Amino acid sequence: MPSSKKTDLDSVIDAIRRTAGRIPADRVSLMEVCGTHTTSIFRHGIRSLLPEKILLISGPGCPVCVTPMGYLDTAIEIARRDDVIIATFGDMIRVPGSESTLEKERAAGANIRVVYSPTDALKLAQDNPDKKVVFLAVGFETTAPTTAIVVKQARDRGVANFLILPAHKLIPPAMMALVSGGEVRIDGFICPGHVSVIIGAKGYEELASATHCPCVVSGFEAADVLITIQMILAQLTEGRSEVEIEYRQCVNRDGSAPAQKLMAEVFEASDSAWRGLGEIPGSGLDLRPDFVAHDALKHFGLTIPTVPEPAGCMCGDVLRGAKLPTDCPLFREACTPASPVGPCMVSSEGSCQAYYKYA
Repeated sequence: MPSSKKTDLDSVIDAIRRTAGRIPADRVSLMEVCGTHTTSIFRHGIRSLLPEKILLISGPGCPVCVTPMGYLDTAIEIARRDDVIIATFGDMIRVPGSESTLEKERAAGANIRVVYSPTDALKLAQDNPDKKVVFLAVGFETTAPTTAIVVKQARDRGVANFLILPAHKLIPPAMMALVSGGEVRIDGFICPGHVSVIIGAKGYEELASATHCPCVVSGFEAADVLITIQMILAQLTEGRSEVEIEYRQCVNRDGSAPAQKLMAEVFEASDSAWRGLGEIPGSGLDLRPDFVAHDALKHFGLTIPTVPEPAGCMCGDVLRGAKLPTDCPLFREACTPASPVGPCMVSSEGSCQAYYKYA
């Protein structure tokens, strides 16, 4: 962390308090839409450093958490086939479907492998030509380019047994839907650092202009988040709604042109269902026709079903910022990290797990 951030924390906190005092509203609600930010805010006790009128709300920043339960049910259905190997990131293993989890299916004999990248899944397909390897392609813009390049490699190398179950999602449409829905008051956004490396600050310009919500791209240390909050408050006092960058060491306005080109070549935007938010137009990524042979849904003739949430689980409300994890009747009782009912308690980036660990 630059020395200026280390030495100026007290002055940043003082500036936040002074600036907040100039805002006539009795409450200012700022939403972060990044699981790493959620965890950092809790771990560093940032809420305790802020004036009471500044409310930090956790939004849909965890890709595992926003993946609908029907997707898990479909993955489990595919995993039960004798000719399939499921390849997945580890945080999906324990996410509950309506009746089972990938972890339980693996214990029952399903061939489910934890991988660290889509490249590992492609190698599995090359090493097991008699099996269909299905990679669970879950994630935001951060991971979509790596999926895209591996799908392209599979096509170019003729690895026909490599498939993906697509669930990549785009953050700005979800942010727009949250503000437009009007259920939760949002005065400004702490924008995700990792996603913004790919899409750049320009990815939020339409949002800021249409909703009049200031947007600031933040890094992940305590100083980064506090400086970001001060930058948002300054915009509010000056009547501005712009996109600014605090995380300048990694993020610029235009983002990564090579990553964006890869995504555009392999994927096309589509309507997509989000847990807790419903279907959001243009918020998902489907394979383009040139690559559709690698789509597991098309290959097996499946669709993602709509499945109701578990009784009592408020993950959907938490993801919208409408409820706190502590409002859920299952929190710390029926739902714990050891025995999760919803994905927000499973993922290390989930709000419920952050509350469980730190609140």
